[in-house]
Amino acid sequence: MLLEDGLTVSGRVLRDVFEAVDHAKAYDFMFSLLKSQRIEEASILHMHELFCQYIGPEYAGRYRDMRVIIIGSKFPTTAPEKLEREMKKLSLWIFEERDKLHPVEFAAELHKRFVFNHPFKDGNGRIARLLMNLALLQDGYLPAVFPPILRIEYVSLLERAHRDDRGFVEFIAKRELESQKEILRLFEIPFPRAGQEQSVMEIK
Repeated sequence: MLLEDGLTVSGRVLRDVFEAVDHAKAYDFMFSLLKSQRIEEASILHMHELFCQYIGPEYAGRYRDMRVIIIGSKFPTTAPEKLEREMKKLSLWIFEERDKLHPVEFAAELHKRFVFNHPFKDGNGRIARLLMNLALLQDGYLPAVFPPILRIEYVSLLERAHRDDRGFVEFIAKRELESQKEILRLFEIPFPRAGQEQSVMEIK
């Protein structure tokens, strides 16, 4: 209603309105990068700038200069003085390793590496999911959607990925498969029956 009709929701604080509008702008920017087949540090910073331009203009598009923790996590995030170096390493990893991994595995790994750095003061999870879906879309896949009911599983698997990320990669692959099933249902196209499915990691 807010994005399509310009109608606010009764009782919602102003920050929620700005956050939804800013998220939509970052989402639109994500789609503007589909033809480039590249994900660069400058694009990540601009995506965050769009996302936080109203809710946090003082730190929009800038790496944090303070230490932060992820509530419920036993693992530390990257120290602020190391963030620029680590994000440049992430950009290099994207450039050098992308073609060596299956697109779904790459998207999951990108999401994980970005979140573990936690480079921004706010919005890290949402930017991570935008980057993951940008990678998927650039390779011809649909965005992987996480319904609220799966949030606890998502957070738990991401925490476990510090030691073993196989469960998290499989979770992303399943969400990608469900996104494709949903599109097929919308177009009333039958999905292959049991025994006829391709591997989750093969469907494109």
